[in-house]
Amino acid sequence: MFNLTPLPYSPDALAPAISSETLSFHHGKHLQTYVTNLNALLPGTPFEGMPLEEIVQKAEGGILNNAGQILNHNLYFGQFQPARIDNYPTGRLAEAIALAFGSFDAFKSEFEKQGTTLFGSGWVWLSADAEGRLVITQETNAGNPIRRGLRPLLTFDVWEHAYYLDYQNRRAAHLSALWPIINWDEVARRMYAE
Repeated sequence: MFNLTPLPYSPDALAPAISSETLSFHHGKHLQTYVTNLNALLPGTPFEGMPLEEIVQKAEGGILNNAGQILNHNLYFGQFQPARIDNYPTGRLAEAIALAFGSFDAFKSEFEKQGTTLFGSGWVWLSADAEGRLVITQETNAGNPIRRGLRPLLTFDVWEHAYYLDYQNRRAAHLSALWPIINWDEVARRMYAE
């Protein structure tokens, strides 16, 4: 059985980028529903007892949708911290971003563009391929780059429930507001963990 992963910060820690009200609905209600649904779907299936990542790699239909949303949200909520001024990646991660995109600013611009232009609901991801090269992908609905053989590092949720209370229909403004709260140490850990 899967459980709701607790937030690693207080509910108001990400404001004003993400309000405590949005976190309450997004984490406490939307993510909890995916956890409840997956736990109801798994008994008696070949996926019962599998790790979440393996379920996402192998499942289809309702099991994939709920497992994918749990994995995506766990990565999403786990990548944030209270806002920092001049919040940038450093070290090997900064070098990898500059190598792949030319500069951090060019990466931010492309990442926001991919998030803004994704039609409908889904996620924009920064991932690493098997050789450690960075790529940006758009994933619809509950999609996750691990299904493409990539290592997910950073994601922005572009489902409306992620931003509508705070930004209404201004998806681009929401995406732009997330950069100060990214925990780049966590993103680097995801990239370089063995």
